[in-house]
Amino acid sequence: MGKKHDKRDGRDRADKRNKRDKRDARGKSAEGLEREPAGSAQPPATGPVSAPASALAPGATLATPEVDARAGRRRSPFDLTGRTALVTGASRGIGAAIARSLDAQGARVILSARTRSDCEEVAAGLDNEPLVLVAARATDDGAERLATEVLDAVGAVDVLVNNAGVARRSGSAELTGADVDLLYRVNVRNLLLLTARLIPPMIARGGGSVVNVSSVVGQRGAPWRAGYAATKGAVDALTRALAMEHGPQGVRVNAVAPGVVDTAMWRAALAQPGVVDSVLGLVPLRRLSKADDVADVVAFLASDASRYVTGQVIAVDGGMASGLNLYPSV
Repeated sequence: MGKKHDKRDGRDRADKRNKRDKRDARGKSAEGLEREPAGSAQPPATGPVSAPASALAPGATLATPEVDARAGRRRSPFDLTGRTALVTGASRGIGAAIARSLDAQGARVILSARTRSDCEEVAAGLDNEPLVLVAARATDDGAERLATEVLDAVGAVDVLVNNAGVARRSGSAELTGADVDLLYRVNVRNLLLLTARLIPPMIARGGGSVVNVSSVVGQRGAPWRAGYAATKGAVDALTRALAMEHGPQGVRVNAVAPGVVDTAMWRAALAQPGVVDSVLGLVPLRRLSKADDVADVVAFLASDASRYVTGQVIAVDGGMASGLNLYPSV
């Protein structure tokens, strides 16, 4: 009987030692993980990250933040140094602000508009060898002519900002065929044709970013804006379609939708009694937008900071299109 108890006690002690050893091993493993510096499981950012060939479409590149080899640190994803951007409608207002914002991030900017002198005035304040091209945006061949001039001058662009546009404020009953044709020719037709012409060289260059300037009236109903709203709805739709088509080739396509911006286009309307107070009652941030508010979002979409953003229409309107304010005095 004593020998049997001795054997059982021996087995029990061995089992306890095994369990204790396993607990100790788990504890040491956990300690090792806790002591490991945050992020050490990830490889250091020393260059482009490779991906399985099956993960990328033919000709596509995997966008990753670049590394500044001279400084030995990660390059800012907002940096546009070494890139070329075309901004249409760049002579004033939102377009001029976009040109300045892209230039501030290091991009070389090509400014395009109808009036050379106005573009040259904006270009005079830029630092990175700006180029001015005159564009007849309202003509049938305006997009083709501008694309040819751009490609002849720089070969390809990395960023395309389609800002040029026209607006008409009138009741739908007063719209003429000429009005509608002009709105669609400038705001949709030439925008789409210019983009279609410049994307293939952009792909050959390794990809890029297209940013279309739309409007909140493409998302929300606005009286006396039926023709203009229709074109901006079309811009939103083609933005999504082009993003799906060209994403596999490394081209991102997005849009910004400004609200009421304090520019020359809005000055006459804002000067009417009560209009500013009415608009501010619809804007949660309780101020009118400045052109720079829109321009800085465009610069974000042009940069690698938005490298995983495509097919989006981003409202830059102080929250105006986000809801219905039933209590405008609040």
